[in-house]
Amino acid sequence: MFAFLRATRKVGTRIAAGLAVIALAACDPVALGGGVGGNGPSIDASQPVTVALLVPKSGSSGDALVSSSLENAARLAIADLNGPQIDLRVYDTGGNEAQTVSVTNRAIADGAKIILGPLYGGNANAAGLAAAPSGVNVMAFSNNSSLAGGNVFILGHTFANTARRLTSFAARQGKRKIVTVSAQNTAGELGRQAIAAAAASSGARIVGNVSYNYSQQGVVDAVNQVKATVDANGADAVFLTSNTDAALPFFAQLLPEKGVNPAVTQYMGLTRWDVPSQTLDLPGLQNGWFALPDPTLSAQFANRYSAAYGAQPHPLAGLAYDGIAAIGALVKKGSRNALSRGSLTQGAGFQGVNGVFRFQSNGVVERGMAVATIRNKQVVVIDPAPRSFGGFGF
Repeated sequence: MFAFLRATRKVGTRIAAGLAVIALAACDPVALGGGVGGNGPSIDASQPVTVALLVPKSGSSGDALVSSSLENAARLAIADLNGPQIDLRVYDTGGNEAQTVSVTNRAIADGAKIILGPLYGGNANAAGLAAAPSGVNVMAFSNNSSLAGGNVFILGHTFANTARRLTSFAARQGKRKIVTVSAQNTAGELGRQAIAAAAASSGARIVGNVSYNYSQQGVVDAVNQVKATVDANGADAVFLTSNTDAALPFFAQLLPEKGVNPAVTQYMGLTRWDVPSQTLDLPGLQNGWFALPDPTLSAQFANRYSAAYGAQPHPLAGLAYDGIAAIGALVKKGSRNALSRGSLTQGAGFQGVNGVFRFQSNGVVERGMAVATIRNKQVVVIDPAPRSFGGFGF
């Protein structure tokens, strides 16, 4: 949890904290999956299907907690399956690529028909490459879409998914002239590109972009540039790529002070604005728009997890549940090729605790998301998440 700082002189402290997260993302290798993908190992749906769960149990600080939560969620999903039998085997990647390759090979030797995980992008790439010769598909928890393809599918929420949801909603509300605000780093550039691509197919238009140096002075300077860009182009929306652990709180404070009136120029965010909860107190974000998984389903999952394990799930835990739910749904059909690439990319998709989702042909997940706003410091859903593919939200 963080303390919100009122004075711009303190921006640097929060920016430094965010830099660590961005640095980790930037270290992920760029690749197009581990192999060509294919039919995968054949299965006997009448017998338990071996699924390998790869998690960084012995990795860096905090990895044990998230690993436990992912495993718990996977076992909760297995208990919820109606018919299919899953033999879940858990392997420790240690959070590093060499160990990931080793345990991936061991899992395949142990009879794994599909791999769920690993957590980190570089590890996902390593697992995909190791599994490719055996035709085993990998459903990674990463949200780095550059890693998807071949036999690697990613379950994490992507910038592209969120950008499509929000730009299409904005266009329907008459907010079609957007100024993007993005940091001059990997995450900022990927976010900017995702918004630009989404706008091009949604009826909205990017009329300007303000990219800022990821520093205290860079954020302060960007505020003046955003104001000038909005005025010069008659923009009716500002799309911020930064998150609550970085520059977002400061833009929320400084942009309204500079005259970018949220009541006139719609604020939108590429990241979750409800985590941590203190973000809801920011005056500049009131009535702003952001996307999130179906909150009703998310709450139901959190309650069930808490009842089963006596604690709240890690925010990523639902990805493990969704992975098992997809595997179970495919196995239930009884086909020997149930875990093939063609089956994983079926158009109807799957139902999970994060809502409806499906894998596109490029291995990137597409998820149904809700559009929410902040009113009186509370999250209010203004456009519900779709429960199936087709219609608004996709």
